[in-house]
Amino acid sequence: MRSALTREFARHYLEMVVVMLVGMGLLAMPVHWATDALWPDVSGDDATLMLARMAAAMTLPMIPWMRWRGHGWQPCLEMVGAMIVPAIGVIALHEAGVLATVWVLMTVEHVAMFAAMFVVMIARPDEYSHAHHERPSAVAARTGG
Repeated sequence: MRSALTREFARHYLEMVVVMLVGMGLLAMPVHWATDALWPDVSGDDATLMLARMAAAMTLPMIPWMRWRGHGWQPCLEMVGAMIVPAIGVIALHEAGVLATVWVLMTVEHVAMFAAMFVVMIARPDEYSHAHHERPSAVAARTGG
């Protein structure tokens, strides 16, 4: 039984990583266009804007994917936090002059996101270790419990 739970947990984690990467690939240009329209005076090569765009493109598909998989809003928002907080931290390091190299910034951002996602998931093992489509949080949200 334990190995099945571990397998489901790992499957869910890998799904989330794939959703992040696919989101980044599919949404990179639309997010770029949106930010260009919102902030036309900011250079498209600005590292801060690039890191924020990347975080948005990876986070946006996470919510519908998690909802489709049966998660309630609380776990979805926790996962959004796991994506956005590391991005804000890396942007802060960049703005403070601690890190300046773009590939290092992107690497730190991704590694921190992967770690934060794991922490969020391990904090709710029942939420992420079930094979069925409807998670405990979805049942609670539907039944008011």
